[in-house]
Amino acid sequence: MFLLLLLAGLLLQGDAQDQASLWRGNDRSGRCVYSFTVPSPVEASCPQPAAPEVEALKVRLGVLEMLVSQLSERSLLQGEKERLKREMKALQLRMEEMRRETERLRKRPCPQTPAAPPSHPQRDRAPTRPLEDSAWQYGSPAFQELKAEVTEVPVPDSKQNQTGCGDLLSVGEPVSHRRADNIAGKYGVWMQDPEPVSPYGPNMVWRIDTVGTEVRQLFGYEDLEQLSKGFPSKVLLLLDPLESTGATLYRGSLYYQRRLSRTLIRYELAAEHVAARRELPHAGFHGQFPYSWGGYTDIDLAVDEKGLWAVYSTSKAQGAIVISLLDPLSLEVRRSWETNIRKSSVANSFIICGKMYTVASYSAPDSTINYVYDTETSQGKAVSIPFKNKYRYNSMIDYSLAQRKLFAWDNFHLVSYDIRMSHSPAT
Repeated sequence: MFLLLLLAGLLLQGDAQDQASLWRGNDRSGRCVYSFTVPSPVEASCPQPAAPEVEALKVRLGVLEMLVSQLSERSLLQGEKERLKREMKALQLRMEEMRRETERLRKRPCPQTPAAPPSHPQRDRAPTRPLEDSAWQYGSPAFQELKAEVTEVPVPDSKQNQTGCGDLLSVGEPVSHRRADNIAGKYGVWMQDPEPVSPYGPNMVWRIDTVGTEVRQLFGYEDLEQLSKGFPSKVLLLLDPLESTGATLYRGSLYYQRRLSRTLIRYELAAEHVAARRELPHAGFHGQFPYSWGGYTDIDLAVDEKGLWAVYSTSKAQGAIVISLLDPLSLEVRRSWETNIRKSSVANSFIICGKMYTVASYSAPDSTINYVYDTETSQGKAVSIPFKNKYRYNSMIDYSLAQRKLFAWDNFHLVSYDIRMSHSPAT
């Protein structure tokens, strides 16, 4: 081998004496080795094949990211365009109705008010102005305004009656706030925190689309108006995937069930990390004890005036609804109640003032709230309160303590319901 290297060196000595070199030395193991090098007569440096490929991949990846961003923006803009078209048509119809009403009023003759007799104007004042309140017939205008202010102050019982604890008396018509953009929003959950934690304010609204096997995105909106426009101000990526539509918000944390498990998770929004996780003892999951509409709704979390709740069932309860009051920090069960109504026989449930209410159907347009269980008395009873499923596929119904309304997700639509409560009993 050495002779061959010498021979090659001698052959090249004439033409490349200044370029070729022979090196003799020990390698890392101490073995003597000979190295013969000849510089390239053409290339100044050897090309690096990997660098262009990496750069090309980076360029292609950048182009793909740009295209995805453009498609996403285009989808949002298209949705906003369609919404604005619908609003414009509605305004045009309303303007046309107002124009017709104006024309009708113009053509309608004005009623003639009979002239007052010349004598005794004060005594005959009431007959000439039949719509005037008799209490305001006499006295100076200043006194009337002052008296009006005094009589208007002490009336607010009706509002307290609607929002205080007591029994649910009625549920209003559904009001639509937004329609989901794609199939991922056929069903989901939307909510507000009744006790928000900085940096998020009391008007913040949160939404999760729950169609899919890896549900991780939590969208935040500054208020209901931004939700209706579809412009989130915050998007959080959950570390653990979420199961179904049973999530809720409370004191700055998102509470939800981890996919394919009975594990409950408390995720702090401000810190963006999991603060607690705990199994709900013996709870069914992933289709063992769902609501009648399905959707793996085995564990339904709720918040009301009394705290954080879980609605679920167990094998021991044989499918009957179990209600548990949870510790909001540790997720430990503080106390549980077992009802005598089967979970799969109702479409959904919600809790107000420690009372659980169930909805009979998720698809019937004119359904009812058919059962109530009071955790204070440990007693349940049948009720019949009208409830409307406007879009005929209601997959989530929760009481919003922040709004004192019902929030629901009905076949791509985020809707709310006003409620009316009875007087709370004296304590």
